[in-house]
Amino acid sequence: MLGVSPDSPKKHVKFREKYHLPFALLSDQEHTVAEAYGTWVEKRMYGKTYMGMERSTFVIDADGDVAKIMRKVKPAEHAADVLAALA
Repeated sequence: MLGVSPDSPKKHVKFREKYHLPFALLSDQEHTVAEAYGTWVEKRMYGKTYMGMERSTFVIDADGDVAKIMRKVKPAEHAADVLAALA
């Protein structure tokens, strides 16, 4: 399992330690991975438009193929959805 975000490696270390995450976090500061997976998207908040990361999960099978895509996930309920997809 991997997490990818545009945050710096230093921020990832703090975040991983704070939440005791059991997986690696990869820094994608140039948005290369996000653009390849279509998760660097236009967003809107309080009437302003900006580019940002769409929270998404991609389940990759043993052959390296994308087996399932879950977009616009909600963190509070997402763990159960991922476990079901892996079953």
